[in-house]
Amino acid sequence: MEKRLIKKDALAGIVKKIGEELTVFAPVKVEDNILFKALEKGEEPLTVYANTKNAPKHVFFPRSEILLRYVRTPKGVELKSEDVASPEAVLFGVRPCDARSFVLLDMLFDQEKYKDPYYILKRAKTTVVSLSCAHPPYSSCFCTSVGGNPTDAAGADILLTDLGEQYLAEFMSPKGEKLVRYFGDAKADDAADKKKEAVAAQAEKEIASHVPAKEIKPILDVNFEHPFWNTIHQKCLACGTCTYLCPTCHCFDISDEMKYDDGRRLRNWDSCMFPIFTKETSGHNPRPTQKERWRQRAMHKFKYYVDNFDAIACVGCGRCVMYCPVNIDIRKIVTDISKL
Repeated sequence: MEKRLIKKDALAGIVKKIGEELTVFAPVKVEDNILFKALEKGEEPLTVYANTKNAPKHVFFPRSEILLRYVRTPKGVELKSEDVASPEAVLFGVRPCDARSFVLLDMLFDQEKYKDPYYILKRAKTTVVSLSCAHPPYSSCFCTSVGGNPTDAAGADILLTDLGEQYLAEFMSPKGEKLVRYFGDAKADDAADKKKEAVAAQAEKEIASHVPAKEIKPILDVNFEHPFWNTIHQKCLACGTCTYLCPTCHCFDISDEMKYDDGRRLRNWDSCMFPIFTKETSGHNPRPTQKERWRQRAMHKFKYYVDNFDAIACVGCGRCVMYCPVNIDIRKIVTDISKL
């Protein structure tokens, strides 16, 4: 594995140089928020920040995307084109929790039997540059409780670790190694590896939140009708903030739009928190209240995904905790389930 040492003040310039040849998505300040977005010409990415408000999953799984176009003719409906083209890109500054979410989404969108060509193509053409958390940014971070850690390389093609005056750049995949030329010639030595080990150990110690996420699956297996589900949903507004900011939530709706004889099929993000998410044409809704919807959210992340893929569908980023307008805390819910 290739490794390089780069000066801290050189990092933004490296990203700008990559951006001269490739599309780069990176954290930038937009009004009061830090968001992942495509860098415009001359725009510099943030290299010092806590985390972005939005998860970077939209690079591979856009909020709204055209799946195909069609036209109505006298002979019937004809397919015009499929918008599956995707340019090569770099996704820079991804925190390890968010990079790990890509591994979890891969399990769903790139299965042996079921494959999503739109997601897979974007994923294959994008190089993920992860920036490890030398100091976990929030008290709500709980990545170590769900199988991650602040310096985890899962999902990253290049992993950057803050060693003080320099970054250690580790090129984790062939995609990452294609960008080695941008990172200079200062190869990392054993001393850098040992320093990284110390940084990783300290960062893990600084994680303040610990929840029994790995322990609740057997409890959920036998408590679908437990009275507990009546206790967690009352103040939920069904706003969908938790699902739209979550790095691993992936529910979507597909709709057709037509103007005269031209049509297009769209895939749009959806949310299991919305009342109409499961409403059927007949008017029947198998999840009629927030009780059933919140039960589904918890079951999906900590039981169903484990059943299907042997992985918890949560990376412990804490966004749903920080941005819920009524302070519903998934950490407390998981802890309470562990006591059933």
